[in-house]
Amino acid sequence: MKLYSYFRSSAAYRVRIVLNIKGLSYEYSAVSLVKGEQREEAYRTRNPQGLVPLLETDDGDCLAQSLAICEYLEEKYPEPALLPRDPSGRARVRGLACVTAMEIHPLNNLRVLKYLTNELGITEHAKLAWYHHWIAEGFAALEAILAQSPATGRFCHGDTPTLADVFLVPQVFNAERFGCDMTPYPTIRRIVDACNRLPAFADAHPSCQPDAA
Repeated sequence: MKLYSYFRSSAAYRVRIVLNIKGLSYEYSAVSLVKGEQREEAYRTRNPQGLVPLLETDDGDCLAQSLAICEYLEEKYPEPALLPRDPSGRARVRGLACVTAMEIHPLNNLRVLKYLTNELGITEHAKLAWYHHWIAEGFAALEAILAQSPATGRFCHGDTPTLADVFLVPQVFNAERFGCDMTPYPTIRRIVDACNRLPAFADAHPSCQPDAA
């Protein structure tokens, strides 16, 4: 398999974690979002969206969108499982992952932040205020969900990592990189700390990637 990735992309970070958890080897192909390599024709022919990650499978398919890629890897390589066996547990884990993937991340990814400053002309201070607002709103809800549910264990769901943790860890990394205060979210912090002690998460960290600056 071949993963087109950028070291700081939280979406690519998710896929790296899953590949590591599943114990799958892959070729790493760096696509610099800062240099605009995702918009070059050679990459666009593989992924017309011009986004990372992109996974070329052993079967020759090109898969885009991190959630779809993670679900593919879960179905094709079911052990160790990243979704619970019971339908309600699977729905809970998917729901937690979607809070990050669909409610938090789309409002503060790189292309949105660039549009705010380059096209709308807002100041750097205003851009950070935007970022912090949506992180706080999303994490406050997620913290309440995790803290109040008996299904939460050492990790987001029980005592083994799931897709919920896979999606949470990169978002917290980004939040801390942008100076967000994580003290209001003790449950999230506890879970992320537990995840980052696992080699699969630690080895997927942006600082460990070949294109890390």
